[in-house]
Amino acid sequence: MSDIIQLLPDNVANQIAAGEVVQRPASVAKELLENAIDAGATEIKLLIKEAGKVLIQVIDNGKGMSTTDARLSFERHATSKIRSAEDLFDLHTKGFRGEALASIAAVAHVELKTKQEDQELGTHIKIEGSTVQSQDVISTPVGTSVSVKNLFFNIPARRNFLKSNSVETRHIMDEFHRVALAHPDISFTIYNNDNDVLNLKKGNLKQRIVAVFGGKTNEKLVPINENTDIITVNGFVSKPEFSKKKRGEQFFFVNNRFIKNGYLHHAVLNAFDGLLAQGYHPSYFLYLTVPPHTIDINIHPTKTEIKFDNEQSLYAILRSTIKHSLGQYNVAPVLDFNRDATMDVPYHFKDKKTPSTPQIEVDPNFNPFETEKKSNPFKKQQPAHWESLYVGADTTEINIENIEVDAQIVTKELFDESDNQITNKTYQIHQKYILSVVKSGVLYINQNLAHQRVLYEDLLTKMTVEDTSSQQLLFPLELVFNVPDINLCREIQLDLESAGFQFTSIENDTLILSGIPANVKQNTLQVLFEELFETLKNEVPESSFSQLDIIAKSLAKSLAIKNGTKLTNREQEELLGQLFSCKEPNHSPFGKKTFVTLSLDEIQLKFDN
Repeated sequence: MSDIIQLLPDNVANQIAAGEVVQRPASVAKELLENAIDAGATEIKLLIKEAGKVLIQVIDNGKGMSTTDARLSFERHATSKIRSAEDLFDLHTKGFRGEALASIAAVAHVELKTKQEDQELGTHIKIEGSTVQSQDVISTPVGTSVSVKNLFFNIPARRNFLKSNSVETRHIMDEFHRVALAHPDISFTIYNNDNDVLNLKKGNLKQRIVAVFGGKTNEKLVPINENTDIITVNGFVSKPEFSKKKRGEQFFFVNNRFIKNGYLHHAVLNAFDGLLAQGYHPSYFLYLTVPPHTIDINIHPTKTEIKFDNEQSLYAILRSTIKHSLGQYNVAPVLDFNRDATMDVPYHFKDKKTPSTPQIEVDPNFNPFETEKKSNPFKKQQPAHWESLYVGADTTEINIENIEVDAQIVTKELFDESDNQITNKTYQIHQKYILSVVKSGVLYINQNLAHQRVLYEDLLTKMTVEDTSSQQLLFPLELVFNVPDINLCREIQLDLESAGFQFTSIENDTLILSGIPANVKQNTLQVLFEELFETLKNEVPESSFSQLDIIAKSLAKSLAIKNGTKLTNREQEELLGQLFSCKEPNHSPFGKKTFVTLSLDEIQLKFDN
């Protein structure tokens, strides 16, 4: 029998590797930014067009590459970061496996320009699908410029799986923020379709956080600082009163590398135990520095997950450090049996004499029981001749029985049916379910999911067919969000206006509302927008209708009657009537059942078994 195993061609092997490294345009942006940081750059520019599908370019002022290095950088497993297997456990750089440029060049048109400081001319290389098209000398500034064009041009299926431009742009912005937050000592600039989106100057950590997420973030942060033998913790956590319903700005950096770790995230939540309302999450920007040999970075293709040698110790240190900082800055209550310094005599009073006792003057001739009449300015004066007020008045007695009054005949039908009567058609169970009796058995309706369906269809109809009524606010309402959320709000502004929201302005980290939908309460708007933005970040809007659909779903979920709300019988019956008037009453907008039916036979089986 002939042999069937053969070696794959290099171009096929590179495309397979690209499937791990290059998942979407944001993956390319991340790899190129990290390469620029490893090159020692102090200024980095990121340019994207059409959400990275047409162009992703990173320009840095790093040390550049020689002609030989420039050519070798596109070979698989070619790296300057490691020499032996032991180096994998002593990493001080971002990249180390030597697959990024090779994988990117396998699925795109790549153009590289680079020059070192001691060279007069630089190197210019063009590669298409792992094939070198040209290599020339060029006059270029010191540093490196990498342009990635027409991503996935040779893999149409992968290109078709890319999401809309707005979604892919948000993923690129997320990666850009992570890299920029990890390196506040480097200036970053990002351009989207030739527009300057964000320009970050070099500074300290707090300045970088405020620059990325807006000026209002400054007042929300509590500093964290702890230094031990096994870990150094720096950064900030948000004050409990600024927590959010959805996970917002939550960042872990280990040795200046962004990671995700559920175990350490739980340590942060544990430190906030008792300080957050149910369902709320804190924001945090935590920078952990550990010895490189105590972590393993090479366990995930995107390097966002790492393995620690002593996770339990890190958990305890992180939890106690955050608790201590919250108490130190009077954010959380602490037990303190020390002397209260605020009760001490101020320093500038130390040498002053004891003040003399004030003298009290008493009138010895004052007699409170003195009978002499004295005028009282507050006493109401009676008129001298009060009888004159009634001169000419008719004092004839009035017969009340002869007065005719228009009276409405009161009947029992004018009053609503009492909730306590036995004729109720519905019953509320645990303020969560509505029980309704039908001929075949009983219905159990989830009041929250049922109301979601009612609101969803109503909102979608108004947003797409009818004009949504808007409630004008007496005073404009100002809401503060982080800069990425404000940018997202600008993208969906027209859709929100069709839902009944009216905006006065959307600037920096603030949006000002002059009108809201009639069924929305002002005190719920902050949470409503936070949930809406989080939903849009996680969902995949492919068209204008789909985006409207997502907005309608999110608003319906936020505005629906919550479980635990007591409903009168009239409200229960109205909800049931509205539900079964919907086009799809069986399921909520998110596909969950709104009601279940229990037949008489199924009820009888409960007694027979």
